[in-house]
Amino acid sequence: MCTLLTCRRRSACRYEAAMIDTHCHLTDPRLIGQIEAVLLRAAAAGVEKMVTIGTGPGDWEAALAVAAGRPNIRCALGVHPNHCHEIDLAEVAHLRGLQQNAAVVALGEMGLDYHHEFATKARQMEFLEAQLQLASELRRPVVIHCREAVDDCLAVLHQFGGITAVFHCFTGTRDEADRIFEAGHLIGFTGVVTFRSGEALRGIAATAPAERILVETDAPYLTPEPMRKQKINEPAMVMHTAAAVAAARGITVAELDNLTTRNALKFYEWG
Repeated sequence: MCTLLTCRRRSACRYEAAMIDTHCHLTDPRLIGQIEAVLLRAAAAGVEKMVTIGTGPGDWEAALAVAAGRPNIRCALGVHPNHCHEIDLAEVAHLRGLQQNAAVVALGEMGLDYHHEFATKARQMEFLEAQLQLASELRRPVVIHCREAVDDCLAVLHQFGGITAVFHCFTGTRDEADRIFEAGHLIGFTGVVTFRSGEALRGIAATAPAERILVETDAPYLTPEPMRKQKINEPAMVMHTAAAVAAARGITVAELDNLTTRNALKFYEWG
């Protein structure tokens, strides 16, 4: 069965994936400089769609440009918490108009990062609340970046009832995952789930509600095993993450692909 990057003749495989990489950064210089090759490798691996993330004003137009003319690529646009100290809060207002672009499927990534804390907690919260207010008004899903801040992220999301979020690159505890699920949100698994140190995360993947999980690369970061020697991650490698999650759940990669693709299309309202 062809489930990873090992089959050169897809027509000979019993399973042809239709995977969605739900979170990547195609505008990163390490990927945009070879974008056509990156997309060809993704297609060869069976990754049919991807969502590229714009993290600040300088990145928004670049993300839209990557998606332009490519119906298999969509964008989420927002202000990353690690950039909000560099940006005027008034910039958030520009997201309202950008959300009207047909290529844009969500607001984000936004959130709180108490690990790096490049910006103060107060400033991060200010930007998060402003973006959630916009998401509430526009009825848009949101992509959350959350490091060591689950309690505060859940608390502020609760203030904006009706918003559905994905906690991307989830690496938290089982209790944190359960509270995210109970609040009606999703989590995204990255290559971290394939790491030797990822046993607890695989345990969470094993029992997570089927309708609440996504897979992603966060490319060019977090290259999964067994490809970690390749320092630049890319959408094709989401298949390795999918295989790890599928194994944890005791299902085939095809079954995992079907459920995560269905979840992604529903979450992003990708018709």
